[in-house]
Amino acid sequence: MIYALILAGGKGTRLYPLSREESPKQFLRVVNEKSFLRNTVDRIAPLVNEENVYVVTNKYYIDKIGKELPEINKDNIFVEPANKETATCIGLSAVKLLKKDKDAVMIVLPSDHYIQQEKEFTDTLSQAVHIAERRRGLVTIGVNPTRPETGYGYIQMGDRVNGEIPTYKVERFTEKPNIEVAKDFLLDGTYLWNSGMFVWRADVFLREMEKYLPKMYKSLMEIYKEADTEKEEETIIKQYNLIDGISVDFGIMQKTRKAYVIKCQFEWDDIGCFTALGRYLSDFRGNNVSGNTFLEQSENCFVFSKEKLVIGFGVKDLIIVDAGDVLLVMDKNKDQEMKYLVSQLKQQKEYNDYL
Repeated sequence: MIYALILAGGKGTRLYPLSREESPKQFLRVVNEKSFLRNTVDRIAPLVNEENVYVVTNKYYIDKIGKELPEINKDNIFVEPANKETATCIGLSAVKLLKKDKDAVMIVLPSDHYIQQEKEFTDTLSQAVHIAERRRGLVTIGVNPTRPETGYGYIQMGDRVNGEIPTYKVERFTEKPNIEVAKDFLLDGTYLWNSGMFVWRADVFLREMEKYLPKMYKSLMEIYKEADTEKEEETIIKQYNLIDGISVDFGIMQKTRKAYVIKCQFEWDDIGCFTALGRYLSDFRGNNVSGNTFLEQSENCFVFSKEKLVIGFGVKDLIIVDAGDVLLVMDKNKDQEMKYLVSQLKQQKEYNDYL
């Protein structure tokens, strides 16, 4: 059976101060009237039954997820005791789903993506499910790059395989490159952006984990033994203390020989920075704006107003975000360094209430 696993435990620092630890990016309503999380679940509805939609998160977001997704059974929310990166949270979910269904196929989706052309999206995932079943592959969705992007990982396409939507063996994964390498990838024509969406059978994924992350696999198998028993929570906490977290890209996808990539035909963005968000806001004299704003003799700025009237006069290449209690003014060229800025704020206790 097909199951959707929504990854919704991230802290969402890249859109600070709009996103905070208590209300990260997946809960924001900035592109339309629904949150990213709500949009993600609605988008998968044509392909996955409501009772087969699962969310993996941490204890701090359980109530918020319940409010956003009232139709989701509480047992369908998997809770991690600590953030140990994506290989771990996906692995935890895989063993729990495998205990439920030995033939479980997982569609793994981040909760904070922006996607248009939803029929093409579900058609792509349907083909990915087919490959995962027939070829026992680990399938990822790649996006045709439109610019030299340093904020995304890249996938190089190898030999093409059968499929109505272009599908390839993965030649290699490359993590976020510098701008010169990103330009080379764009010109090369064989590279796709790594969307972070995956499809695989739970048992196949765990067998690859056994090969490449044997210690993590051993811990997850201990959890598998106690899944759906009164010892489950205690075992998860114990084993999480033993696990060294790693991303699924580094830990498995860069090593496996079973990786396939489907070149998607739909519009995709993970809106991981204000420059990206600006592509979906209103244009005002060459600036991207939202809310109560006025710009005069200003160019190439991003301005987001939550409460105040924000006025820009004679400014260029700035990000200005009014989040009510926090006003951010930043050089647009620093957009990819938001995590660093937030880490600096965290070191100063007097700013804790603003994080």
